[in-house]
Amino acid sequence: MQFWGYRRSEGRAGIRNHVLILPTCACGSETARIVASQVRGAVSIIFNTGCSDVAANTAMSQKVLTGFACNPNVYGVVIIGLGCETVPHQELREKIRKMTAKPVVSFGIQDEGGTLKTIEKAVRAARDMAAGAGRQQKELVDISNLLLGIECGGSDATSGIASNPAVGELSDLLVDLGASTIMSESIEWIGAEHVLARRAATPAIHNQIIRICEEYEAHLKMAGQDCRAGQPTPGNKAGGLSTLDEKSLGCIRKGGTRPIVEVLEQAARPTCQGAIVMDTAGYDISSVTSMVAGGCNAVIFTTGRGTPTGNAIVPVLKVTGNERTYRRMEDNMDVDLSAIVRGEKTFKECGRELLQVIEDTCSGKLTKAEAYGFSDIAVDHICRFI
Repeated sequence: MQFWGYRRSEGRAGIRNHVLILPTCACGSETARIVASQVRGAVSIIFNTGCSDVAANTAMSQKVLTGFACNPNVYGVVIIGLGCETVPHQELREKIRKMTAKPVVSFGIQDEGGTLKTIEKAVRAARDMAAGAGRQQKELVDISNLLLGIECGGSDATSGIASNPAVGELSDLLVDLGASTIMSESIEWIGAEHVLARRAATPAIHNQIIRICEEYEAHLKMAGQDCRAGQPTPGNKAGGLSTLDEKSLGCIRKGGTRPIVEVLEQAARPTCQGAIVMDTAGYDISSVTSMVAGGCNAVIFTTGRGTPTGNAIVPVLKVTGNERTYRRMEDNMDVDLSAIVRGEKTFKECGRELLQVIEDTCSGKLTKAEAYGFSDIAVDHICRFI
């Protein structure tokens, strides 16, 4: 199986060819947004952190920003800093240059003499990059270049019996074809972690999965908290989910059945091909952020209640098994899988259909969130086990 992608010098291929305007901190976000608005083919993110934080959280912010820059969907990067943030824009620029051969430049608002002067220089740099990106031709690349993030949010009773099994089938098909998939949100493995751990390719991976859940609960307990206080969410309960265990059993189903070959920390890049899991928070936008920073070039997002979520760097394809949700939120939902609930199709049939949808998305078809220009970013800052 192949798709039309953009080959990067590092070896992998992107399915988009963005010029990324990347703020180093919250103070650079609005300037970055204005720069991106002036350049066709440029995208920006709103980054709500990056300064005045403890060392571990600063390191996580830098890990996410560096991961965004290195994502294969990005052609080049224009960094916008303020000048007094925790990690200077020059330092982030050099860190990115050590990891990629992409064009990378940076500007500091204080150094350049204010917002307008920074915008002028950054727009010129971004337009030069956009011209280079426009000259790059798509190539037919193997599906092994695809790293698909798998996410769920706003789950209801249809998620565990329809959309999640269909996406699990899609994951198995992709892994069998040589692609890789990542499933995250480790708090939503709790209660079903023993089932997930059975898929581990090695005893060490099995123990990692169990330990992640044990440590997460222990961490919350030390803070006087219980993950079951917020899980399932009110929307989950209204949609028919009664317990965290029930939610977790549905959640892990979207990861498929193939052996898990690697367990990643948040925003880490995979070193293996196949089915992978990532230890992230139980917040869908934060999990998508971490998977994109880890190199996912597309995300498929299952939902029962519905969500508008999107990401500036990668397409987020939203699917639902709830016919009512699809009808009411057709502006946001990309695929209706409710035929499974009605008994008209099996989840395996729908998984095969999703494979064609993914191929089309990889080759350039926009998701609805992309068409709107949505960009949801959240960095998980909880300072676990420093």
